Amino acid sequence: MEHTRRAVLAGVGAVGVVGAAGCLGDDAPDTPDYDCDRDEPEPPDTDFRPVLGDPDSDVLVQTFEDFTCGGCATFKAEEFPTIREAHVDTGEVRYEHWDFPIPVDEDWAVPVASAARGVGAREGDEAFFEFASAVYEFHGSYSHDAIGAAAEAAGADPCAAIADAEFVPYEGPILADREEGVARGLESTPTVYVNGDPVDGASADAVAAAIADAQS
Repeated sequence: MEHTRRAVLAGVGAVGVVGAAGCLGDDAPDTPDYDCDRDEPEPPDTDFRPVLGDPDSDVLVQTFEDFTCGGCATFKAEEFPTIREAHVDTGEVRYEHWDFPIPVDEDWAVPVASAARGVGAREGDEAFFEFASAVYEFHGSYSHDAIGAAAEAAGADPCAAIADAEFVPYEGPILADREEGVARGLESTPTVYVNGDPVDGASADAVAAAIADAQS
């Protein structure tokens, strides 16, 4: 993990660290043991952006997350399903995932994000979001086997996801996302933007209100 740790810390600058919500690690599911070959992945699709909803919608929702942030784990489990059902699956908005490794955990923030991107690039946007929801269940107790289990739950190759975590081929676009967040003045995760404006609070109700304002 040393390469990832150096790269992330070099990009942190003076950004503040959010106070994380309670860890979910104590309740994490059991994981199988994956005996994978440790081969470096093929060059990644660095243009991949996880997105759901109507690509032509006039309302763009962007959520910046750190996979090691407890608040992000809570957001994904408790708020995102409502946002998706009410606004994304209806075609009302275009919803984009952006990475912002603070990092709360410098050992895992970029590796987990890299695994998520690899799953999405190979299997599609739905698989990315399925992996994200599954891997957050291991928040606080990440491991390569946990990443493999989340990938398998998303219908993706667990060994490929583990390789993406170990070799972090998506580190470049992940840190580019972070730079965009820094440029916007972002200091904590999760942070949601609607048409470029930050939402006051990452709750389903706050996001719904911001979407309504954008449509008025």
